[in-house]
Amino acid sequence: MNWDHPQPHILALSPGAADIDGLDHTNNAVYVRWCEQAGWAHSEALGLSLADYRRLDRAMAIRRSEYDYLLPTAAGEPLLLGTWLYSTDGKLNMERRFQLLRASDGATVLRGRWALVCIEISSGRARRMPAEFCDGYLPAVVAAQD
Repeated sequence: MNWDHPQPHILALSPGAADIDGLDHTNNAVYVRWCEQAGWAHSEALGLSLADYRRLDRAMAIRRSEYDYLLPTAAGEPLLLGTWLYSTDGKLNMERRFQLLRASDGATVLRGRWALVCIEISSGRARRMPAEFCDGYLPAVVAAQD
């Protein structure tokens, strides 16, 4: 597969009938939901679950999201959604990227990115990443290539 960056965390997906909109392709809101699922799956694979976020009273919250919808997909089409932690300042900010590929030919269907900020869950205010976040997330950050 032609991934934008090495070693993605991959989620295999396929649109169901309920994911298809009036134009007979996967609704764009479905891709956003899948990105959230992939982000959580990757976070959990790195050792940080929602329970850990609550215990630490910290979370990586989406400050900005951006999606480029490049090609349509249809019901039942096998897809692969890759995600990476792309960059971080190691304090407050981190970027997560996404790439959705059509499994049959490797064509890129979607690219996305999230600007994340570490917050204190109880107050909603920006707070420095706890050591557990740095230990889990920073080793997984790919070198910025832009």
